[in-house]
Amino acid sequence: MRSISATEQLRRAQFVTSVAQSAQLPPDRGAEVAFAGRSNAGKSSALNAIADHRGLARVSKTPGRTRLINYFAIDDDHSLVDLPGYGYAAVASDMKAGWEQLLGDYLRQRRSLHGVVLIMDCRHPLSNHDQALLDFCAAFDRPVHVLLSKSDKLAHAARQRTLESVRRALAARSNRFSVQLFSATTRTGLEEARTVVAHWLGLEDSTDKKNPGNKGKDSGVHK
Repeated sequence: MRSISATEQLRRAQFVTSVAQSAQLPPDRGAEVAFAGRSNAGKSSALNAIADHRGLARVSKTPGRTRLINYFAIDDDHSLVDLPGYGYAAVASDMKAGWEQLLGDYLRQRRSLHGVVLIMDCRHPLSNHDQALLDFCAAFDRPVHVLLSKSDKLAHAARQRTLESVRRALAARSNRFSVQLFSATTRTGLEEARTVVAHWLGLEDSTDKKNPGNKGKDSGVHK
């Protein structure tokens, strides 16, 4: 029998439920990895690319549309979780407060959460909301892997300067934080990001079939 790669297992992710309140969360078991970030940072595109499933998380042309916690199950014990986007000013303040409370409750209480993938636009990293989320995760000892998305929009030297600046900011907060360059468009850093997610989920190659994904270039993974 042939081996099923972690990438092939990630491709099996399918939408199962949306959650508007903490009480609606699925049973707290197994392992899950959450995707967080500012509403226009490319969070859904990153999740789709890592899962190799173009339509998995809906990519909206209107930032701030994702207002629920969306669950995508790989199997009964492994899930990818799309958290509400934050920081979009045009959303009503009471609605924004509601989903930010949901986000905070999830990050604080969820035992099956093994890591957070935080997507930041490479051109505008470390917004106030990004930093607040990093501080929150550090306080509760949550590992975070930052994807500096849309890295193809910057020249090489600017990408490297941003990467190093963010790396220093993360190191000052927690030794469980890491960072890399990423682009869903050019697939830069895609394999590295998948490796982090698969490791957190505990996905190991198993017997059956299929192949790993393409390797991105110039990702510059740093802890």
